[in-house]
Formats: sequence, C-alpha cells, structure tokens
Amino acid sequence: MKKCSMKTVLSSMMLIAFLLLAACSSGNDTDGESGETASSSGGVLNIGLSSNAATLDPTLYTGAYESQIMRSIADTLIVYDQELEDFVPSLATDWEVADDMMSYTFTLRDDVYFQPGEYQDGRQMTAEDVKFSLERSAEDSAQNRLEGVESVEVTDEFEVVVHLEEPNGALLAMLTDMGNIIIPEEEVEGWGDQFGANLVGTGPFSLEEWQTDQHVELVKNEDYWGEEPNLDGVVYQFISDQSMMTNALRTGDIDIATDITGQNREVIEQDENLELLSTPGLSITYLDMNFQQGPTADPQVREAITKATNIEEIVQGVHQWGGGTPANGPLPESSWGYDASFEDIQAEYDPEEAKEILDETDYAGGFAIDLYVLETRSNYATIFQNQMKENLNIDVNIQVSEWGTLTDTISQNNAPLSIGGWSWYPDPYFFLNPRFHSSQHGSNGNGKAYESETVDELLDRAVQETADQDERAAIYQEAVTEIMEDYATIEFDNLEITTGISSKVKGFNLSPDNSIQVVSPNGINISIEE
Repeated sequence: MKKCSMKTVLSSMMLIAFLLLAACSSGNDTDGESGETASSSGGVLNIGLSSNAATLDPTLYTGAYESQIMRSIADTLIVYDQELEDFVPSLATDWEVADDMMSYTFTLRDDVYFQPGEYQDGRQMTAEDVKFSLERSAEDSAQNRLEGVESVEVTDEFEVVVHLEEPNGALLAMLTDMGNIIIPEEEVEGWGDQFGANLVGTGPFSLEEWQTDQHVELVKNEDYWGEEPNLDGVVYQFISDQSMMTNALRTGDIDIATDITGQNREVIEQDENLELLSTPGLSITYLDMNFQQGPTADPQVREAITKATNIEEIVQGVHQWGGGTPANGPLPESSWGYDASFEDIQAEYDPEEAKEILDETDYAGGFAIDLYVLETRSNYATIFQNQMKENLNIDVNIQVSEWGTLTDTISQNNAPLSIGGWSWYPDPYFFLNPRFHSSQHGSNGNGKAYESETVDELLDRAVQETADQDERAAIYQEAVTEIMEDYATIEFDNLEITTGISSKVKGFNLSPDNSIQVVSPNGINISIEE
C-alpha cells in the first residue's frame, strides 16, 4: 500500500502566514483572506446566502447554498487545504490507498462526539458511524456523491476500509463533499424524512433554529473536537435579491454577502466599511438543452441554438461591472483539466448559418420553448431570449423558479431548457461526470439526459486507469471535445467568486470553489470584532 501525501505542519504555517499578510490589501484584489485573526472571540456571524436551503440531509441536498450550512454542522473524513491542492486530516487522521486503487484505509480520531440530538445524547463517533454514513451516501445520494463505493468495512473501532467497485482516482476529493459527512444512525432513523431539517453532526456548530425561507441559526458546539470556534454562533440568512443582499451588508444586518454580481460589486467596493474579495473561481454558468425530449432532442436544433447564441453579448450584459469572462467549454479555466485548445472547438456565433441549420429540421421557422432559471440568473435568460427571437424566431418562455422547484424539474427531465451554475473542485471529474455521464440521468447535473457511449468510456478511463494527473487531463480533454461537438450545453461564463465582507470579519478565506468555511481543520477560524 502507498501512503497519500500531506503537507507538513511547517508549510501549512507558512501558507497561513502568507495569506494573513496578503489580506492587508483591500478593494478588488484577488485575496485569500480578509485580515488578521482577531484575538477576541465571541459574537454571532451573519452570512447572506443568495437562495433558500431545501434540506440539510447529505443524501438529498443539491445546492451550494445548503452545503454552506452543512459545513458548519458536520465533518467529513478529510478536507482540502486552503489552496485546494492537497488533503488534510479531519475525522480521519491518516489514510492509505491500495496499489490497485481498489480500497482506501482510514484511521479515525478517537476523541470525536456527536452533538446531542433527539435520539442520542452526544455519544462517541466510531467506525460504525463512518460505515453507516458512507454506505448511505453510496446507495441513496441524489447526486451520486460517492459513486463507485461497493462497501465500507469496519476493521477496528477507529479504522475503516472503503472498498470500490472499480479503481477511482477521485475518491479522496469525493470524500471532502458535504454529501459524505458523518452522521449518527439513530438521528437519521428517528427523524425519518425530517432528518434534513434536524441535522446532527460532529462539527463546530449545532443546529438551533430553522425558519423556512428566512434563516438558519447555529450555536457553538462546546464539545467540538477541533480548535475552539471564535464565534458563539452563525446565522445564515436567505436573501435572493442582490440589491437587498448588498443593503443588508451595508446596514450591518449581515457580515458576509455572497455571490455578489453587477453594480453591487462597485457599491461594496466604494464603501470604506466593507471589502470586496474576488478570485477566479471553479465556477461556470451554462444553458442545458434537453437531450431526449422536445425540439432539442434533434441535434441540428441544438447546433442552431448554439450558433445563434452570442456568448460575448450575454457576458458583457451580465458582467458590465466585472465578475466573469466568456467560457470555452464545460471546464472552468481554473481546473487542471482545462486546455487552451477548447477555444478552437467552441462554436462561432453565426446567426445566418444557425437559421439555415434550423430550416433543415422539422422546426423551420421557429417554435416555442420553456426555459427554467433561478431569479438570480434571470438576466442571462432575458438576453438569451432576445437573441433566440431575433435570430431564429424561437419564443423562449422564461420560467423563474425557486431552487427546490428548479432542481426537481431538471432532475425529472422536464426542463426543455435550463440555466444553471456549477461550482466544485479542481478535479475535472466533478464538472464532467455529474453533468455528462449517463449514470447521472435523474440528477440535477444531467437532468438533460445527455448520453454518449464514447464520453462514458472516456470519463470511466480517466478515474479507473491511472492516478497520474497529466494522463487523466489528456483523457478529459478528449471527453470535452466530444461533449462540445454534441451541442448538449452552452457554457456562458467562467465566474469570479466574489464576496463582500464587513471590516469586522477576520480570518475569512475566499475559496475558488465558493465554499464558506467558518471553522475548519485546515486552519480557518473566523472571528468578528465587536
């Protein structure tokens, strides 16, 4: 067996020191942290999220909004470091991978206790809990967040072996996902369908109150196994309107405002009591076309729509104050699988050719079609709607939906068109498999029901044949070429991750994957000056 690499304590301390120094700058600089850690502790941190959370059940959640909350309540076996380059211990202290990549062995901490709940009183976490949680995820996850795990074997009270159906070079990254947090079986079985509103974990904060469509309140977990949180609690407020989000930050109702776009970037930047943090993100915005039903089941219709879409105009219209650049395919430029050759594959905007292609189909002259989208992305939809009417005489009916309705509609293959966003880890697996592998039909990622035997084969090879990053990247580049030539999706932009924070917030780390970590084993521990 071979030992997985981890950064040394010394390098981690140097990294944190560097980030603290870099945080002294303000304004629109790309910044990893928002200031020096304050010596004082206590207080409640208020965070604004741009959409409602539907559930905190790790097998059912589908959006980043929910994972932001879950991250403070529960823990995974391992986490990414602050640079998203390596893995560091969390509930697992050590891990080894078999030479054939068919099993991973994890040694667990022996000092971890669950938060007290309705059905257990705060008992110790053991290997049995890891087995229950990971096997539950492998069997029931709505997003297949632990795909390929055959079983989890308990080999000691604090040791487990994860057995795989096939070799998987992306397993460690998968285990950092909030879908794979460790939870107590008693609470899951006791609450049943209501567990998602009563999450219990081992994290730095406990769930205190959830007011639907309003906020989620967390309180400090006094028995947390890791570094003691600097805060007494965290409140996540749901604010879908960006102007209201910005105003809440300016008035002090919230301390952190997420997903800042448009003119609100400038408003925050000009306020001396606030700081605008922005960094190139592992995040894209895209339009999916139904691959199996309706007009877009015809590949020529998809090609016509693609070539009639002026991506430059959409990006300029949406990001006139900055925050995004035109995308070249389904991988963000921050992913190690991205290749400059994707720019040559990208379909050129040519409305005349697009009309000629559409006229060769049964839909010549145009048609009507529904487009599902969140309110926060309706500006993309409006510009696209105008382009389709002008270039192809297609009447796009915009259906603005809240998160739960949107994901249900998409995952059930009932959205003819949909606009979504995807933010995850630098490993291409997390951008390509969930959105384009046929095994993901019925999920939010591949609700369009895209299917290609060639793409399936390439995506499988990329995780089964090698752990070498360069070799995997070459395979993923082949897959991206196939996907783009199928015209299944139109990528609009690569997003910057942009967050506004109060000057009172100290120790905040702006991550390219858009995750908000209040307290983390990777060295983050936010505090707030009163």
